[in-house]
Amino acid sequence: MRGTTWTRLALAGGASAACLLVAAPLASAQTTSPAPVAPITLSPEESQQVCSDWVPKLQKKADNLEKRIKGGAEVKGSVANLKARAADQRSAGHADRADQLDQRATKRQGRIGELDAAKQKLDAFASAHCKPAK
Repeated sequence: MRGTTWTRLALAGGASAACLLVAAPLASAQTTSPAPVAPITLSPEESQQVCSDWVPKLQKKADNLEKRIKGGAEVKGSVANLKARAADQRSAGHADRADQLDQRATKRQGRIGELDAAKQKLDAFASAHCKPAK
């Protein structure tokens, strides 16, 4: 038993030393603004693939997420569903769980703005780079 305790202590010490070796350069790094990112250039074939494959999939995914967030109490994962679950938990005497669900509903409601911004970026990319089918 004594050997396993010493082994555990040695492993814990070694792991701590390894974490310090990894974290020290990160902690001492200067926090400067990142270098500007160069624009990505796509060949016409790559651009067409993005327009035909990725843009519709991402638009559909954003639409589905928005429908789910804005759905009624019967839609699992919607803000209304989370608020209804929070009310149920609060009436059952589980205030901590109800607060967690309320926080999740608030955070999820805030995602709508992010989704709208992503949809606008997708639409801007599609209008600038995707040619309509003839």
